[in-house]
Amino acid sequence: MKPKRAALVQRLQAEALALRRAILTAIHGAGSGHSGGSLSAVEILATLYGAELRVDPTNSEWPDRDRFILSKGHAAPALYAALARRGFFPESELATLRRFGSRLQGHPCRERLPGVDFSTGSLGLGLSAGIGMALAARLAGRAYRVYVLCGDGEMNEGQNWEAFMAGNKFRPSNLCVIVDRNHVQLDGPGDEIMPLGDLAAKIRAFGWNVLECDGHEPAALLEAFDAARAHADGPSAIVARTVKGKGVSFMEGQAAWHGKPISDDDFARAMAELDAAAS
Repeated sequence: MKPKRAALVQRLQAEALALRRAILTAIHGAGSGHSGGSLSAVEILATLYGAELRVDPTNSEWPDRDRFILSKGHAAPALYAALARRGFFPESELATLRRFGSRLQGHPCRERLPGVDFSTGSLGLGLSAGIGMALAARLAGRAYRVYVLCGDGEMNEGQNWEAFMAGNKFRPSNLCVIVDRNHVQLDGPGDEIMPLGDLAAKIRAFGWNVLECDGHEPAALLEAFDAARAHADGPSAIVARTVKGKGVSFMEGQAAWHGKPISDDDFARAMAELDAAAS
């Protein structure tokens, strides 16, 4: 690995640790929120906001900015932490998560918060919106790219597969969907609820360029984003292999931590683990 890329990877790893601390602190303070799916997406968001997305925190409506849609909207704490650390709003505002009157609602709201390109909450809508945004860039002659982060439990929604068909028909090469493949959803293991089998092969069968990588390794994510950007013949999908609740041992792989409040004792245990990881 070249020194410049190695330094970037090291910085993104440090950023991922900071995001995990911010996510857990905000959820613990709120007494509610989705920790498991937020923690599984940390490296993806750290890499997007730390290296991939062309955005300007001082001008969140810049017409040529890259667009990002958090289709798995319940992972809002992770998005909020990434936006705050990128400078879209003060990090101190993370303490208002889910509070009455806060801009940091349980799911992202475009009308309330800078940096949010599409309001999400109902699963399955993000990819369709992303295709629309990507095609709008083509019509307007703009060079921005569109990124959509979906959960693998969200792949149970039929609208995603209609969107994959539309992506194959209209072939927007400026579109990249990332699937947070953590194998666990609200009610339990995904394979017990609605098996997806070889998800990469399924998406590939819909005519998409498909890449697979370790979703907790910034170096692998950077390579996948590079490959997606270089692909000029249609949309790309990155199936990122992740772990629900990644970074906190007692949360990892546990459906119970999809949206469970974090007690004082559990918060202390989690932060101690993150402190140990940083040392």
